[in-house]
Amino acid sequence: MQTQANASEKPGYNTRWIGLVFISVCVVVIAIDNTVLNVALPTLSQALNASASDLQWIVDAYVLVFAALLLTTGTLSDRFGRKRMLLTGLVLFGVGSTGAALANSTLTLILARGFLGIAGAMVLPSTLSIITTTFDGPERLRAFSIWASIFSLGFAVGPIIGGFLLQHGSWQLVFLVNLPVIAVAVIGGYRYLPESRDPHQAKFDFLGIILSAIGLFTLIYAIIEAGARGWGDSTVLAGLAVAVVTLGIFAWWENHNPNAMLPLSVFKNRSFTAASLAVTLTVFALAGTGFFVSQYYQTIRGYDTLTAGLALLPPALTFFFVSQQAVRISKRFNAKQSIALGIGMTSLGMLIMALTFRLDTTYLETMIGQMFTWIGMAVAISPATNVIMSSVPRDKAGVGSAVNDTTREVGGALGVAILGAIMFASYRAGLQQLGTLLPQLSPEMLQEVASSIQGAHAIAATLPAEAARVIVETANTAFVTGTNQAMLIGAVIAGLGAILVFVALPANLVIQDETPEVEDIDIDVRSVAIAGD
Repeated sequence: MQTQANASEKPGYNTRWIGLVFISVCVVVIAIDNTVLNVALPTLSQALNASASDLQWIVDAYVLVFAALLLTTGTLSDRFGRKRMLLTGLVLFGVGSTGAALANSTLTLILARGFLGIAGAMVLPSTLSIITTTFDGPERLRAFSIWASIFSLGFAVGPIIGGFLLQHGSWQLVFLVNLPVIAVAVIGGYRYLPESRDPHQAKFDFLGIILSAIGLFTLIYAIIEAGARGWGDSTVLAGLAVAVVTLGIFAWWENHNPNAMLPLSVFKNRSFTAASLAVTLTVFALAGTGFFVSQYYQTIRGYDTLTAGLALLPPALTFFFVSQQAVRISKRFNAKQSIALGIGMTSLGMLIMALTFRLDTTYLETMIGQMFTWIGMAVAISPATNVIMSSVPRDKAGVGSAVNDTTREVGGALGVAILGAIMFASYRAGLQQLGTLLPQLSPEMLQEVASSIQGAHAIAATLPAEAARVIVETANTAFVTGTNQAMLIGAVIAGLGAILVFVALPANLVIQDETPEVEDIDIDVRSVAIAGD
């Protein structure tokens, strides 16, 4: 490990905490943009005459491009400079936000969202790799905790900001609000962030970049489509087949290429692989529960978009404050114990939600399970990120950050797709009696009711009171029943994952810091004195 004297000689060390402020601003922009658009979809549908398929692509265009390019941009940041990649990405994000605000058709907006995905993929890996190369020891864990808490808080406040802007202005403000924040991040980042890159420049891995982008794009696309079409759909199966073949070729190529963009040897490190699995599982649980809870508040309970956003704020704030205690938690538990404990708590939270969510569940009751889930993530995510980033050489910090971010995206997509498929299967089964109860419903109406809980309420609004009551009660009951089943299965998956991570993570975690040689270092920091504590 570096001594304090050596560390103080690193570029950006003396301004590291000021720099972290502007890194946090960058993270907020990316996180908010992931969720702020959700509440604007009904408005966009009317303003741009967008179909349900158009709305899905407006959302998914960003996610697909973002996830597909994370490994590529992480590699490029190591090669050409992490600060340069970060600032370039921010400027492009501003351009994309302006283009989205000026869009006058769904196609233009979809293209702008895809462009934003490129910019976001340039920004996010750079933030984490700059932290890795700037901070050391316990300070790095604290910086990771701030990064994770700001990122999650941004996800939570996105719908609140979106709801407020829609109530007091036009949908264009959802994108234009990014511009002043980006300006602050660019100015502060240019002034206070240090430049760093991989000093060992190798031959450029063009084939690896192409294969990884195609493989990740088709994988995420197939997972997203599985949530809507079902896992047996031909499009989903074709996408998964292309992803498996492409990523298989990518793995073979990287294993035989001396200049690999992603050295597969990092996955032989049990610390790296198990911590990556931990990140995937925690985001899997959080994305899955968030998918159901937001619909529950807005459709079952009748909250407007702003109220629904505010309803999700308490667990997010809890995450923010608990994650700030990551260093103190690590004094009582080592990283292995903290990560497994955190995933176990997310499992418990999902189990509580499975047992307590009903049609008439009070708001406070809905908070209990969510609190456990978010606290569990707060306990697990910072040490898991620290293990991932400490398990790769600093020269490859961009690649390590990209892997961490990619596991988040895959975990989130799987949470929505797998748990969503379970819920929708139960939901549709609960609606089978509607054709008998209301024979006047046409096949098209029944299909719309079965498509989603929102579709059921839309059809009910066009019918007489008694028929509407039957549809709403049947659909709401089917939705809650399906949610309970999905939460229960998700709790089992997360619980088994907690056990697997605990078994897989070594007691003495493999940490790789300044040199390419791997050292066995116990990450139990109970004896470390934290300055300022």
